[in-house]
Amino acid sequence: MSTTVPEPAKGRLGQMRQAYQITKRSDRRIGLILLLTFLVVGGVFGALGYFLFGDGTIGLIITIVFALLTGLLGVLIVFGRRAEKAAYAQVEGQRGAAAGALQMLRRGWEVKPAVAFNKNQDVIHRVVGRPGIVLVGEGNPNAVRGLIAAEVKKHARVGGDGVPVTGIIVGHGTGEVPLTKLVKHVQKLPKKIKPAQMSELVYKLKALDAMRPAAPMPRGPVPTSMKGSRKAMRG
Repeated sequence: MSTTVPEPAKGRLGQMRQAYQITKRSDRRIGLILLLTFLVVGGVFGALGYFLFGDGTIGLIITIVFALLTGLLGVLIVFGRRAEKAAYAQVEGQRGAAAGALQMLRRGWEVKPAVAFNKNQDVIHRVVGRPGIVLVGEGNPNAVRGLIAAEVKKHARVGGDGVPVTGIIVGHGTGEVPLTKLVKHVQKLPKKIKPAQMSELVYKLKALDAMRPAAPMPRGPVPTSMKGSRKAMRG
C-alpha cells in the first residue's frame, strides 16, 4: 500500500498547521495536551508575575503579557517534541526513513543518502563530521552488516589513517540504534577530526562516489516531514 507524502506547506503558519495535522494522526490528544500546557504554564507564571509586579494596572498588564508569552513558549516546546515523535512513528520501518532523519543534522555535517544498496533495497547512507565517516544502514540487518563491512573497507582506504569509519544499523535489535535516537547517537560520537580536515575528506569521497553508479533511493516516500516539523518549531 502506497503512502502519500503531503506537499511542504509554505510559510511559518502553513508549516505549523501541517505539523499539527501530521501529529494529530497518531497523537489524538495533542489539542487537549497543548491547551492544558498553556493553562498550567501560563497560570504558574501568571501567579509569579502577580507576586513580582503587584496588582496595579501596569502590574496586571505586565503579568498578563508574561503569562501569555510563557504559556505560548510552553506550548511550542511540548508541541515540538510531540510532533517530532509522531513524525518518527509514522515513517519508522520505511526505506529512506534514516535518510530523512539524518537530514536534520545541522551545520558541520555532510550527509549523502544511499551511497550503497543491494537488489533488496537495503541501503547505506553516509555522514561526514567531526567523528569522521559514519555509515548508516537500514533494511535487513544481516544484509546491511555485509554492506557496511564492504563500505567500511572502501571508505577507510579513502580516509586514510586518523579518520575513523563507524558503522551503524538502524533498528531495534542488539547493537542497533532506533530511528528515534539516530541523530542524537551520531551527534554524540567522539570527535576525532578537525573541521579543516572535513573539506578534504568530502572531496576525496566525491571521487570515490564518481567511480560507481549512482545509487537510487529506495522506492517509497522519503520522510522529509520530520525535517519540516523541526524547521517549523525552530523558527
